[in-house]
Amino acid sequence: MSWLPQTYHDTIKKIAQAFRGVEDKKVRAKNKKGQYVGDDESTPDVNEAYTTIEVKKKRGRPSKK
Repeated sequence: MSWLPQTYHDTIKKIAQAFRGVEDKKVRAKNKKGQYVGDDESTPDVNEAYTTIEVKKKRGRPSKK
């Protein structure tokens, strides 16, 4: 759906995530060995040190201690 503007893509993605019960979370990027990946200074508009993943939303009340 490349013909849609970016705001529509974001809206559709948010609706789909709400339906599936997930949310986006930014985490540090790692390589295959498990080491953190640094940011490449030659690309100032892109941050390679962080990636976005989908995690399940926590629901319900917190447990009593």
